[in-house]
Amino acid sequence: MKLALAAACAAAAGFAHAEPKPQWELGAGATAFTLPDYRGSDERRGYLYPLPYLVYRGDKLRVDRQGFRGIFFESDRVQLDFSVYGTPPVDSSKNEARQGMPDLDPTLEIGPLITVTLERAAGRQLDLRLPARAVIATDFSHASRAGWVFSPALALNLRPQFGGGRWNVGFNSGPIFATSRYHAYYYGVDSQFATPERPAYAARGGYSGWTALASLSRRFDKLWVGGFARYDLLNGAAFEDSPLVRRHASWMAGFGIAWILAESQRKVDVAEPYY
Repeated sequence: MKLALAAACAAAAGFAHAEPKPQWELGAGATAFTLPDYRGSDERRGYLYPLPYLVYRGDKLRVDRQGFRGIFFESDRVQLDFSVYGTPPVDSSKNEARQGMPDLDPTLEIGPLITVTLERAAGRQLDLRLPARAVIATDFSHASRAGWVFSPALALNLRPQFGGGRWNVGFNSGPIFATSRYHAYYYGVDSQFATPERPAYAARGGYSGWTALASLSRRFDKLWVGGFARYDLLNGAAFEDSPLVRRHASWMAGFGIAWILAESQRKVDVAEPYY
């Protein structure tokens, strides 16, 4: 899903001081990434998608590499907006652990995000990010609720000068908590799908593991490049004894490139995310 690279990079994004930028920018590119079928799966897929590049810098509405954001409150240290994340579908016929079970639809996660800046210095910023998102599973012909996710994290954002230009480096780490409905969507096994190797399982809500992410990006005039790597650890998770959990540690990684084709003549002063 195209959201995956942008959302993963955005998870580590911070905010720089305001400087004049075009009010909008438009471009296109491509993104490629690899990730497990779901957190805890021992099977993975590779994806290649077009990557639209759209930036709009408004006072209350912004579209950038963090996604579509409505700015409800913003000060020098605190910002309230909303975050969006997405996951691709899972074809259960291609996943050994889920053979005979229903496919997993793509999910869309959306909800409020509070960002608190704890420290800011030249080329460095430390944020506490508090996103709470409702999860919707949909194949665009139907939709169903799939619980809530809360993933507080510390995000360290750096802007080192090397290689002849300014790079954007981000590190993000923190726990994940989710409701029983969310865990049931991925890890529950109803009795009609139980087998001798895959007993019925009722997932509980609570701790959903720990995640750590590193990302890197740079703008070269009209060209933007970015990449990320993420590591998930499920030890101690509320669902770790599910028969669908085949691996307690997993990773994902991706890369994107986009060419900026057009931009507005009008400049605006808006605090930019590092990415």
